[in-house]
Amino acid sequence: MSGTIEVRGLSRTFHTTVRRPGFTGALRSLVDPQRVAKHAVSDVTFDVAAGELLALLGPNGAGKSTTIKMLTGILTPTSGEARVAGVVPYRERERNARNIGAVFGQRTQLWWDLPVRESFAILKDIYGVPSAEHAVRLKEFDKLLDLSSFWDTRVRHLSLGQRVRCDLAAALLHDPPVVFLDEPTIGMDVVVKEQVREFLRHQVEERGRTVLLTTHDMTEVERLAERVVLINHGRLVLDGSLDEIRREFGSTWQVRATLADPYAEVVPLPGMAVLRREGARVVFGPDGDGAPAVHQALKAVIERYEVNDIALDEADLEDVMRAAYAQAGEA
Repeated sequence: MSGTIEVRGLSRTFHTTVRRPGFTGALRSLVDPQRVAKHAVSDVTFDVAAGELLALLGPNGAGKSTTIKMLTGILTPTSGEARVAGVVPYRERERNARNIGAVFGQRTQLWWDLPVRESFAILKDIYGVPSAEHAVRLKEFDKLLDLSSFWDTRVRHLSLGQRVRCDLAAALLHDPPVVFLDEPTIGMDVVVKEQVREFLRHQVEERGRTVLLTTHDMTEVERLAERVVLINHGRLVLDGSLDEIRREFGSTWQVRATLADPYAEVVPLPGMAVLRREGARVVFGPDGDGAPAVHQALKAVIERYEVNDIALDEADLEDVMRAAYAQAGEA
């Protein structure tokens, strides 16, 4: 079964009633309600290939969760189309549920008062997973996520990190080709975050699952995703690889060179400025819109000066995405 996600012109509009101020306004709102349309998602189009991990990013309120809810079949779009593993999710909800796994960081699909192991057993029966397959998958998930140390504990007594690890296993017990993760590691400590990342890498690289991830953690994006889709105010404003996004928005690089001759005259190079100099150590940076790409800047310094050492400091992904968000906000 193909694990692709296809989204074409997907839109979702919510209608809310505006409450007028005061007692008289409240009465008027009852008799003559004023309805306002909020376009949560507007004409979004993208694809996710089988075996790809795509990061769906954007500021709070950008429409990420609404998009995922349409793709999981929770919401019906106002217009547009979506297919997940060949199924229209909001038309064939039961069939779609068997093709997908989903983890929402603030919610759990486990039974609050039952031990984790019993929740897994209930999910096994719901999805009709054969006992032998169930045992094999639990063994694999235990090896990757260290579940057995707490899977006889009631869910209500689990820490956040333990619960999310169990939710990840629960979402994959029926072996779905597509997985949706809506901020799964929010609030976790760094050790558990890395354990979850290793698990996700294994699912994509070894199992070939398709993963759609939303997160505000740029370290997570950098370590897991090769491609990013950015939405803002419900609209898709950016779709590209991390390398492409860095080239377009990561203009805050610096080249640090140690010159062989500490007294050599240093002049600005085309599109580059001398940011500071301390003896033989010189720091170059981009100068205006004509700044060269990072590799071109390195080449220019090496060709112009005799250097004993050279290093590059690139903007981290958080800075790059901040610049992308700023441009998206102006669009």
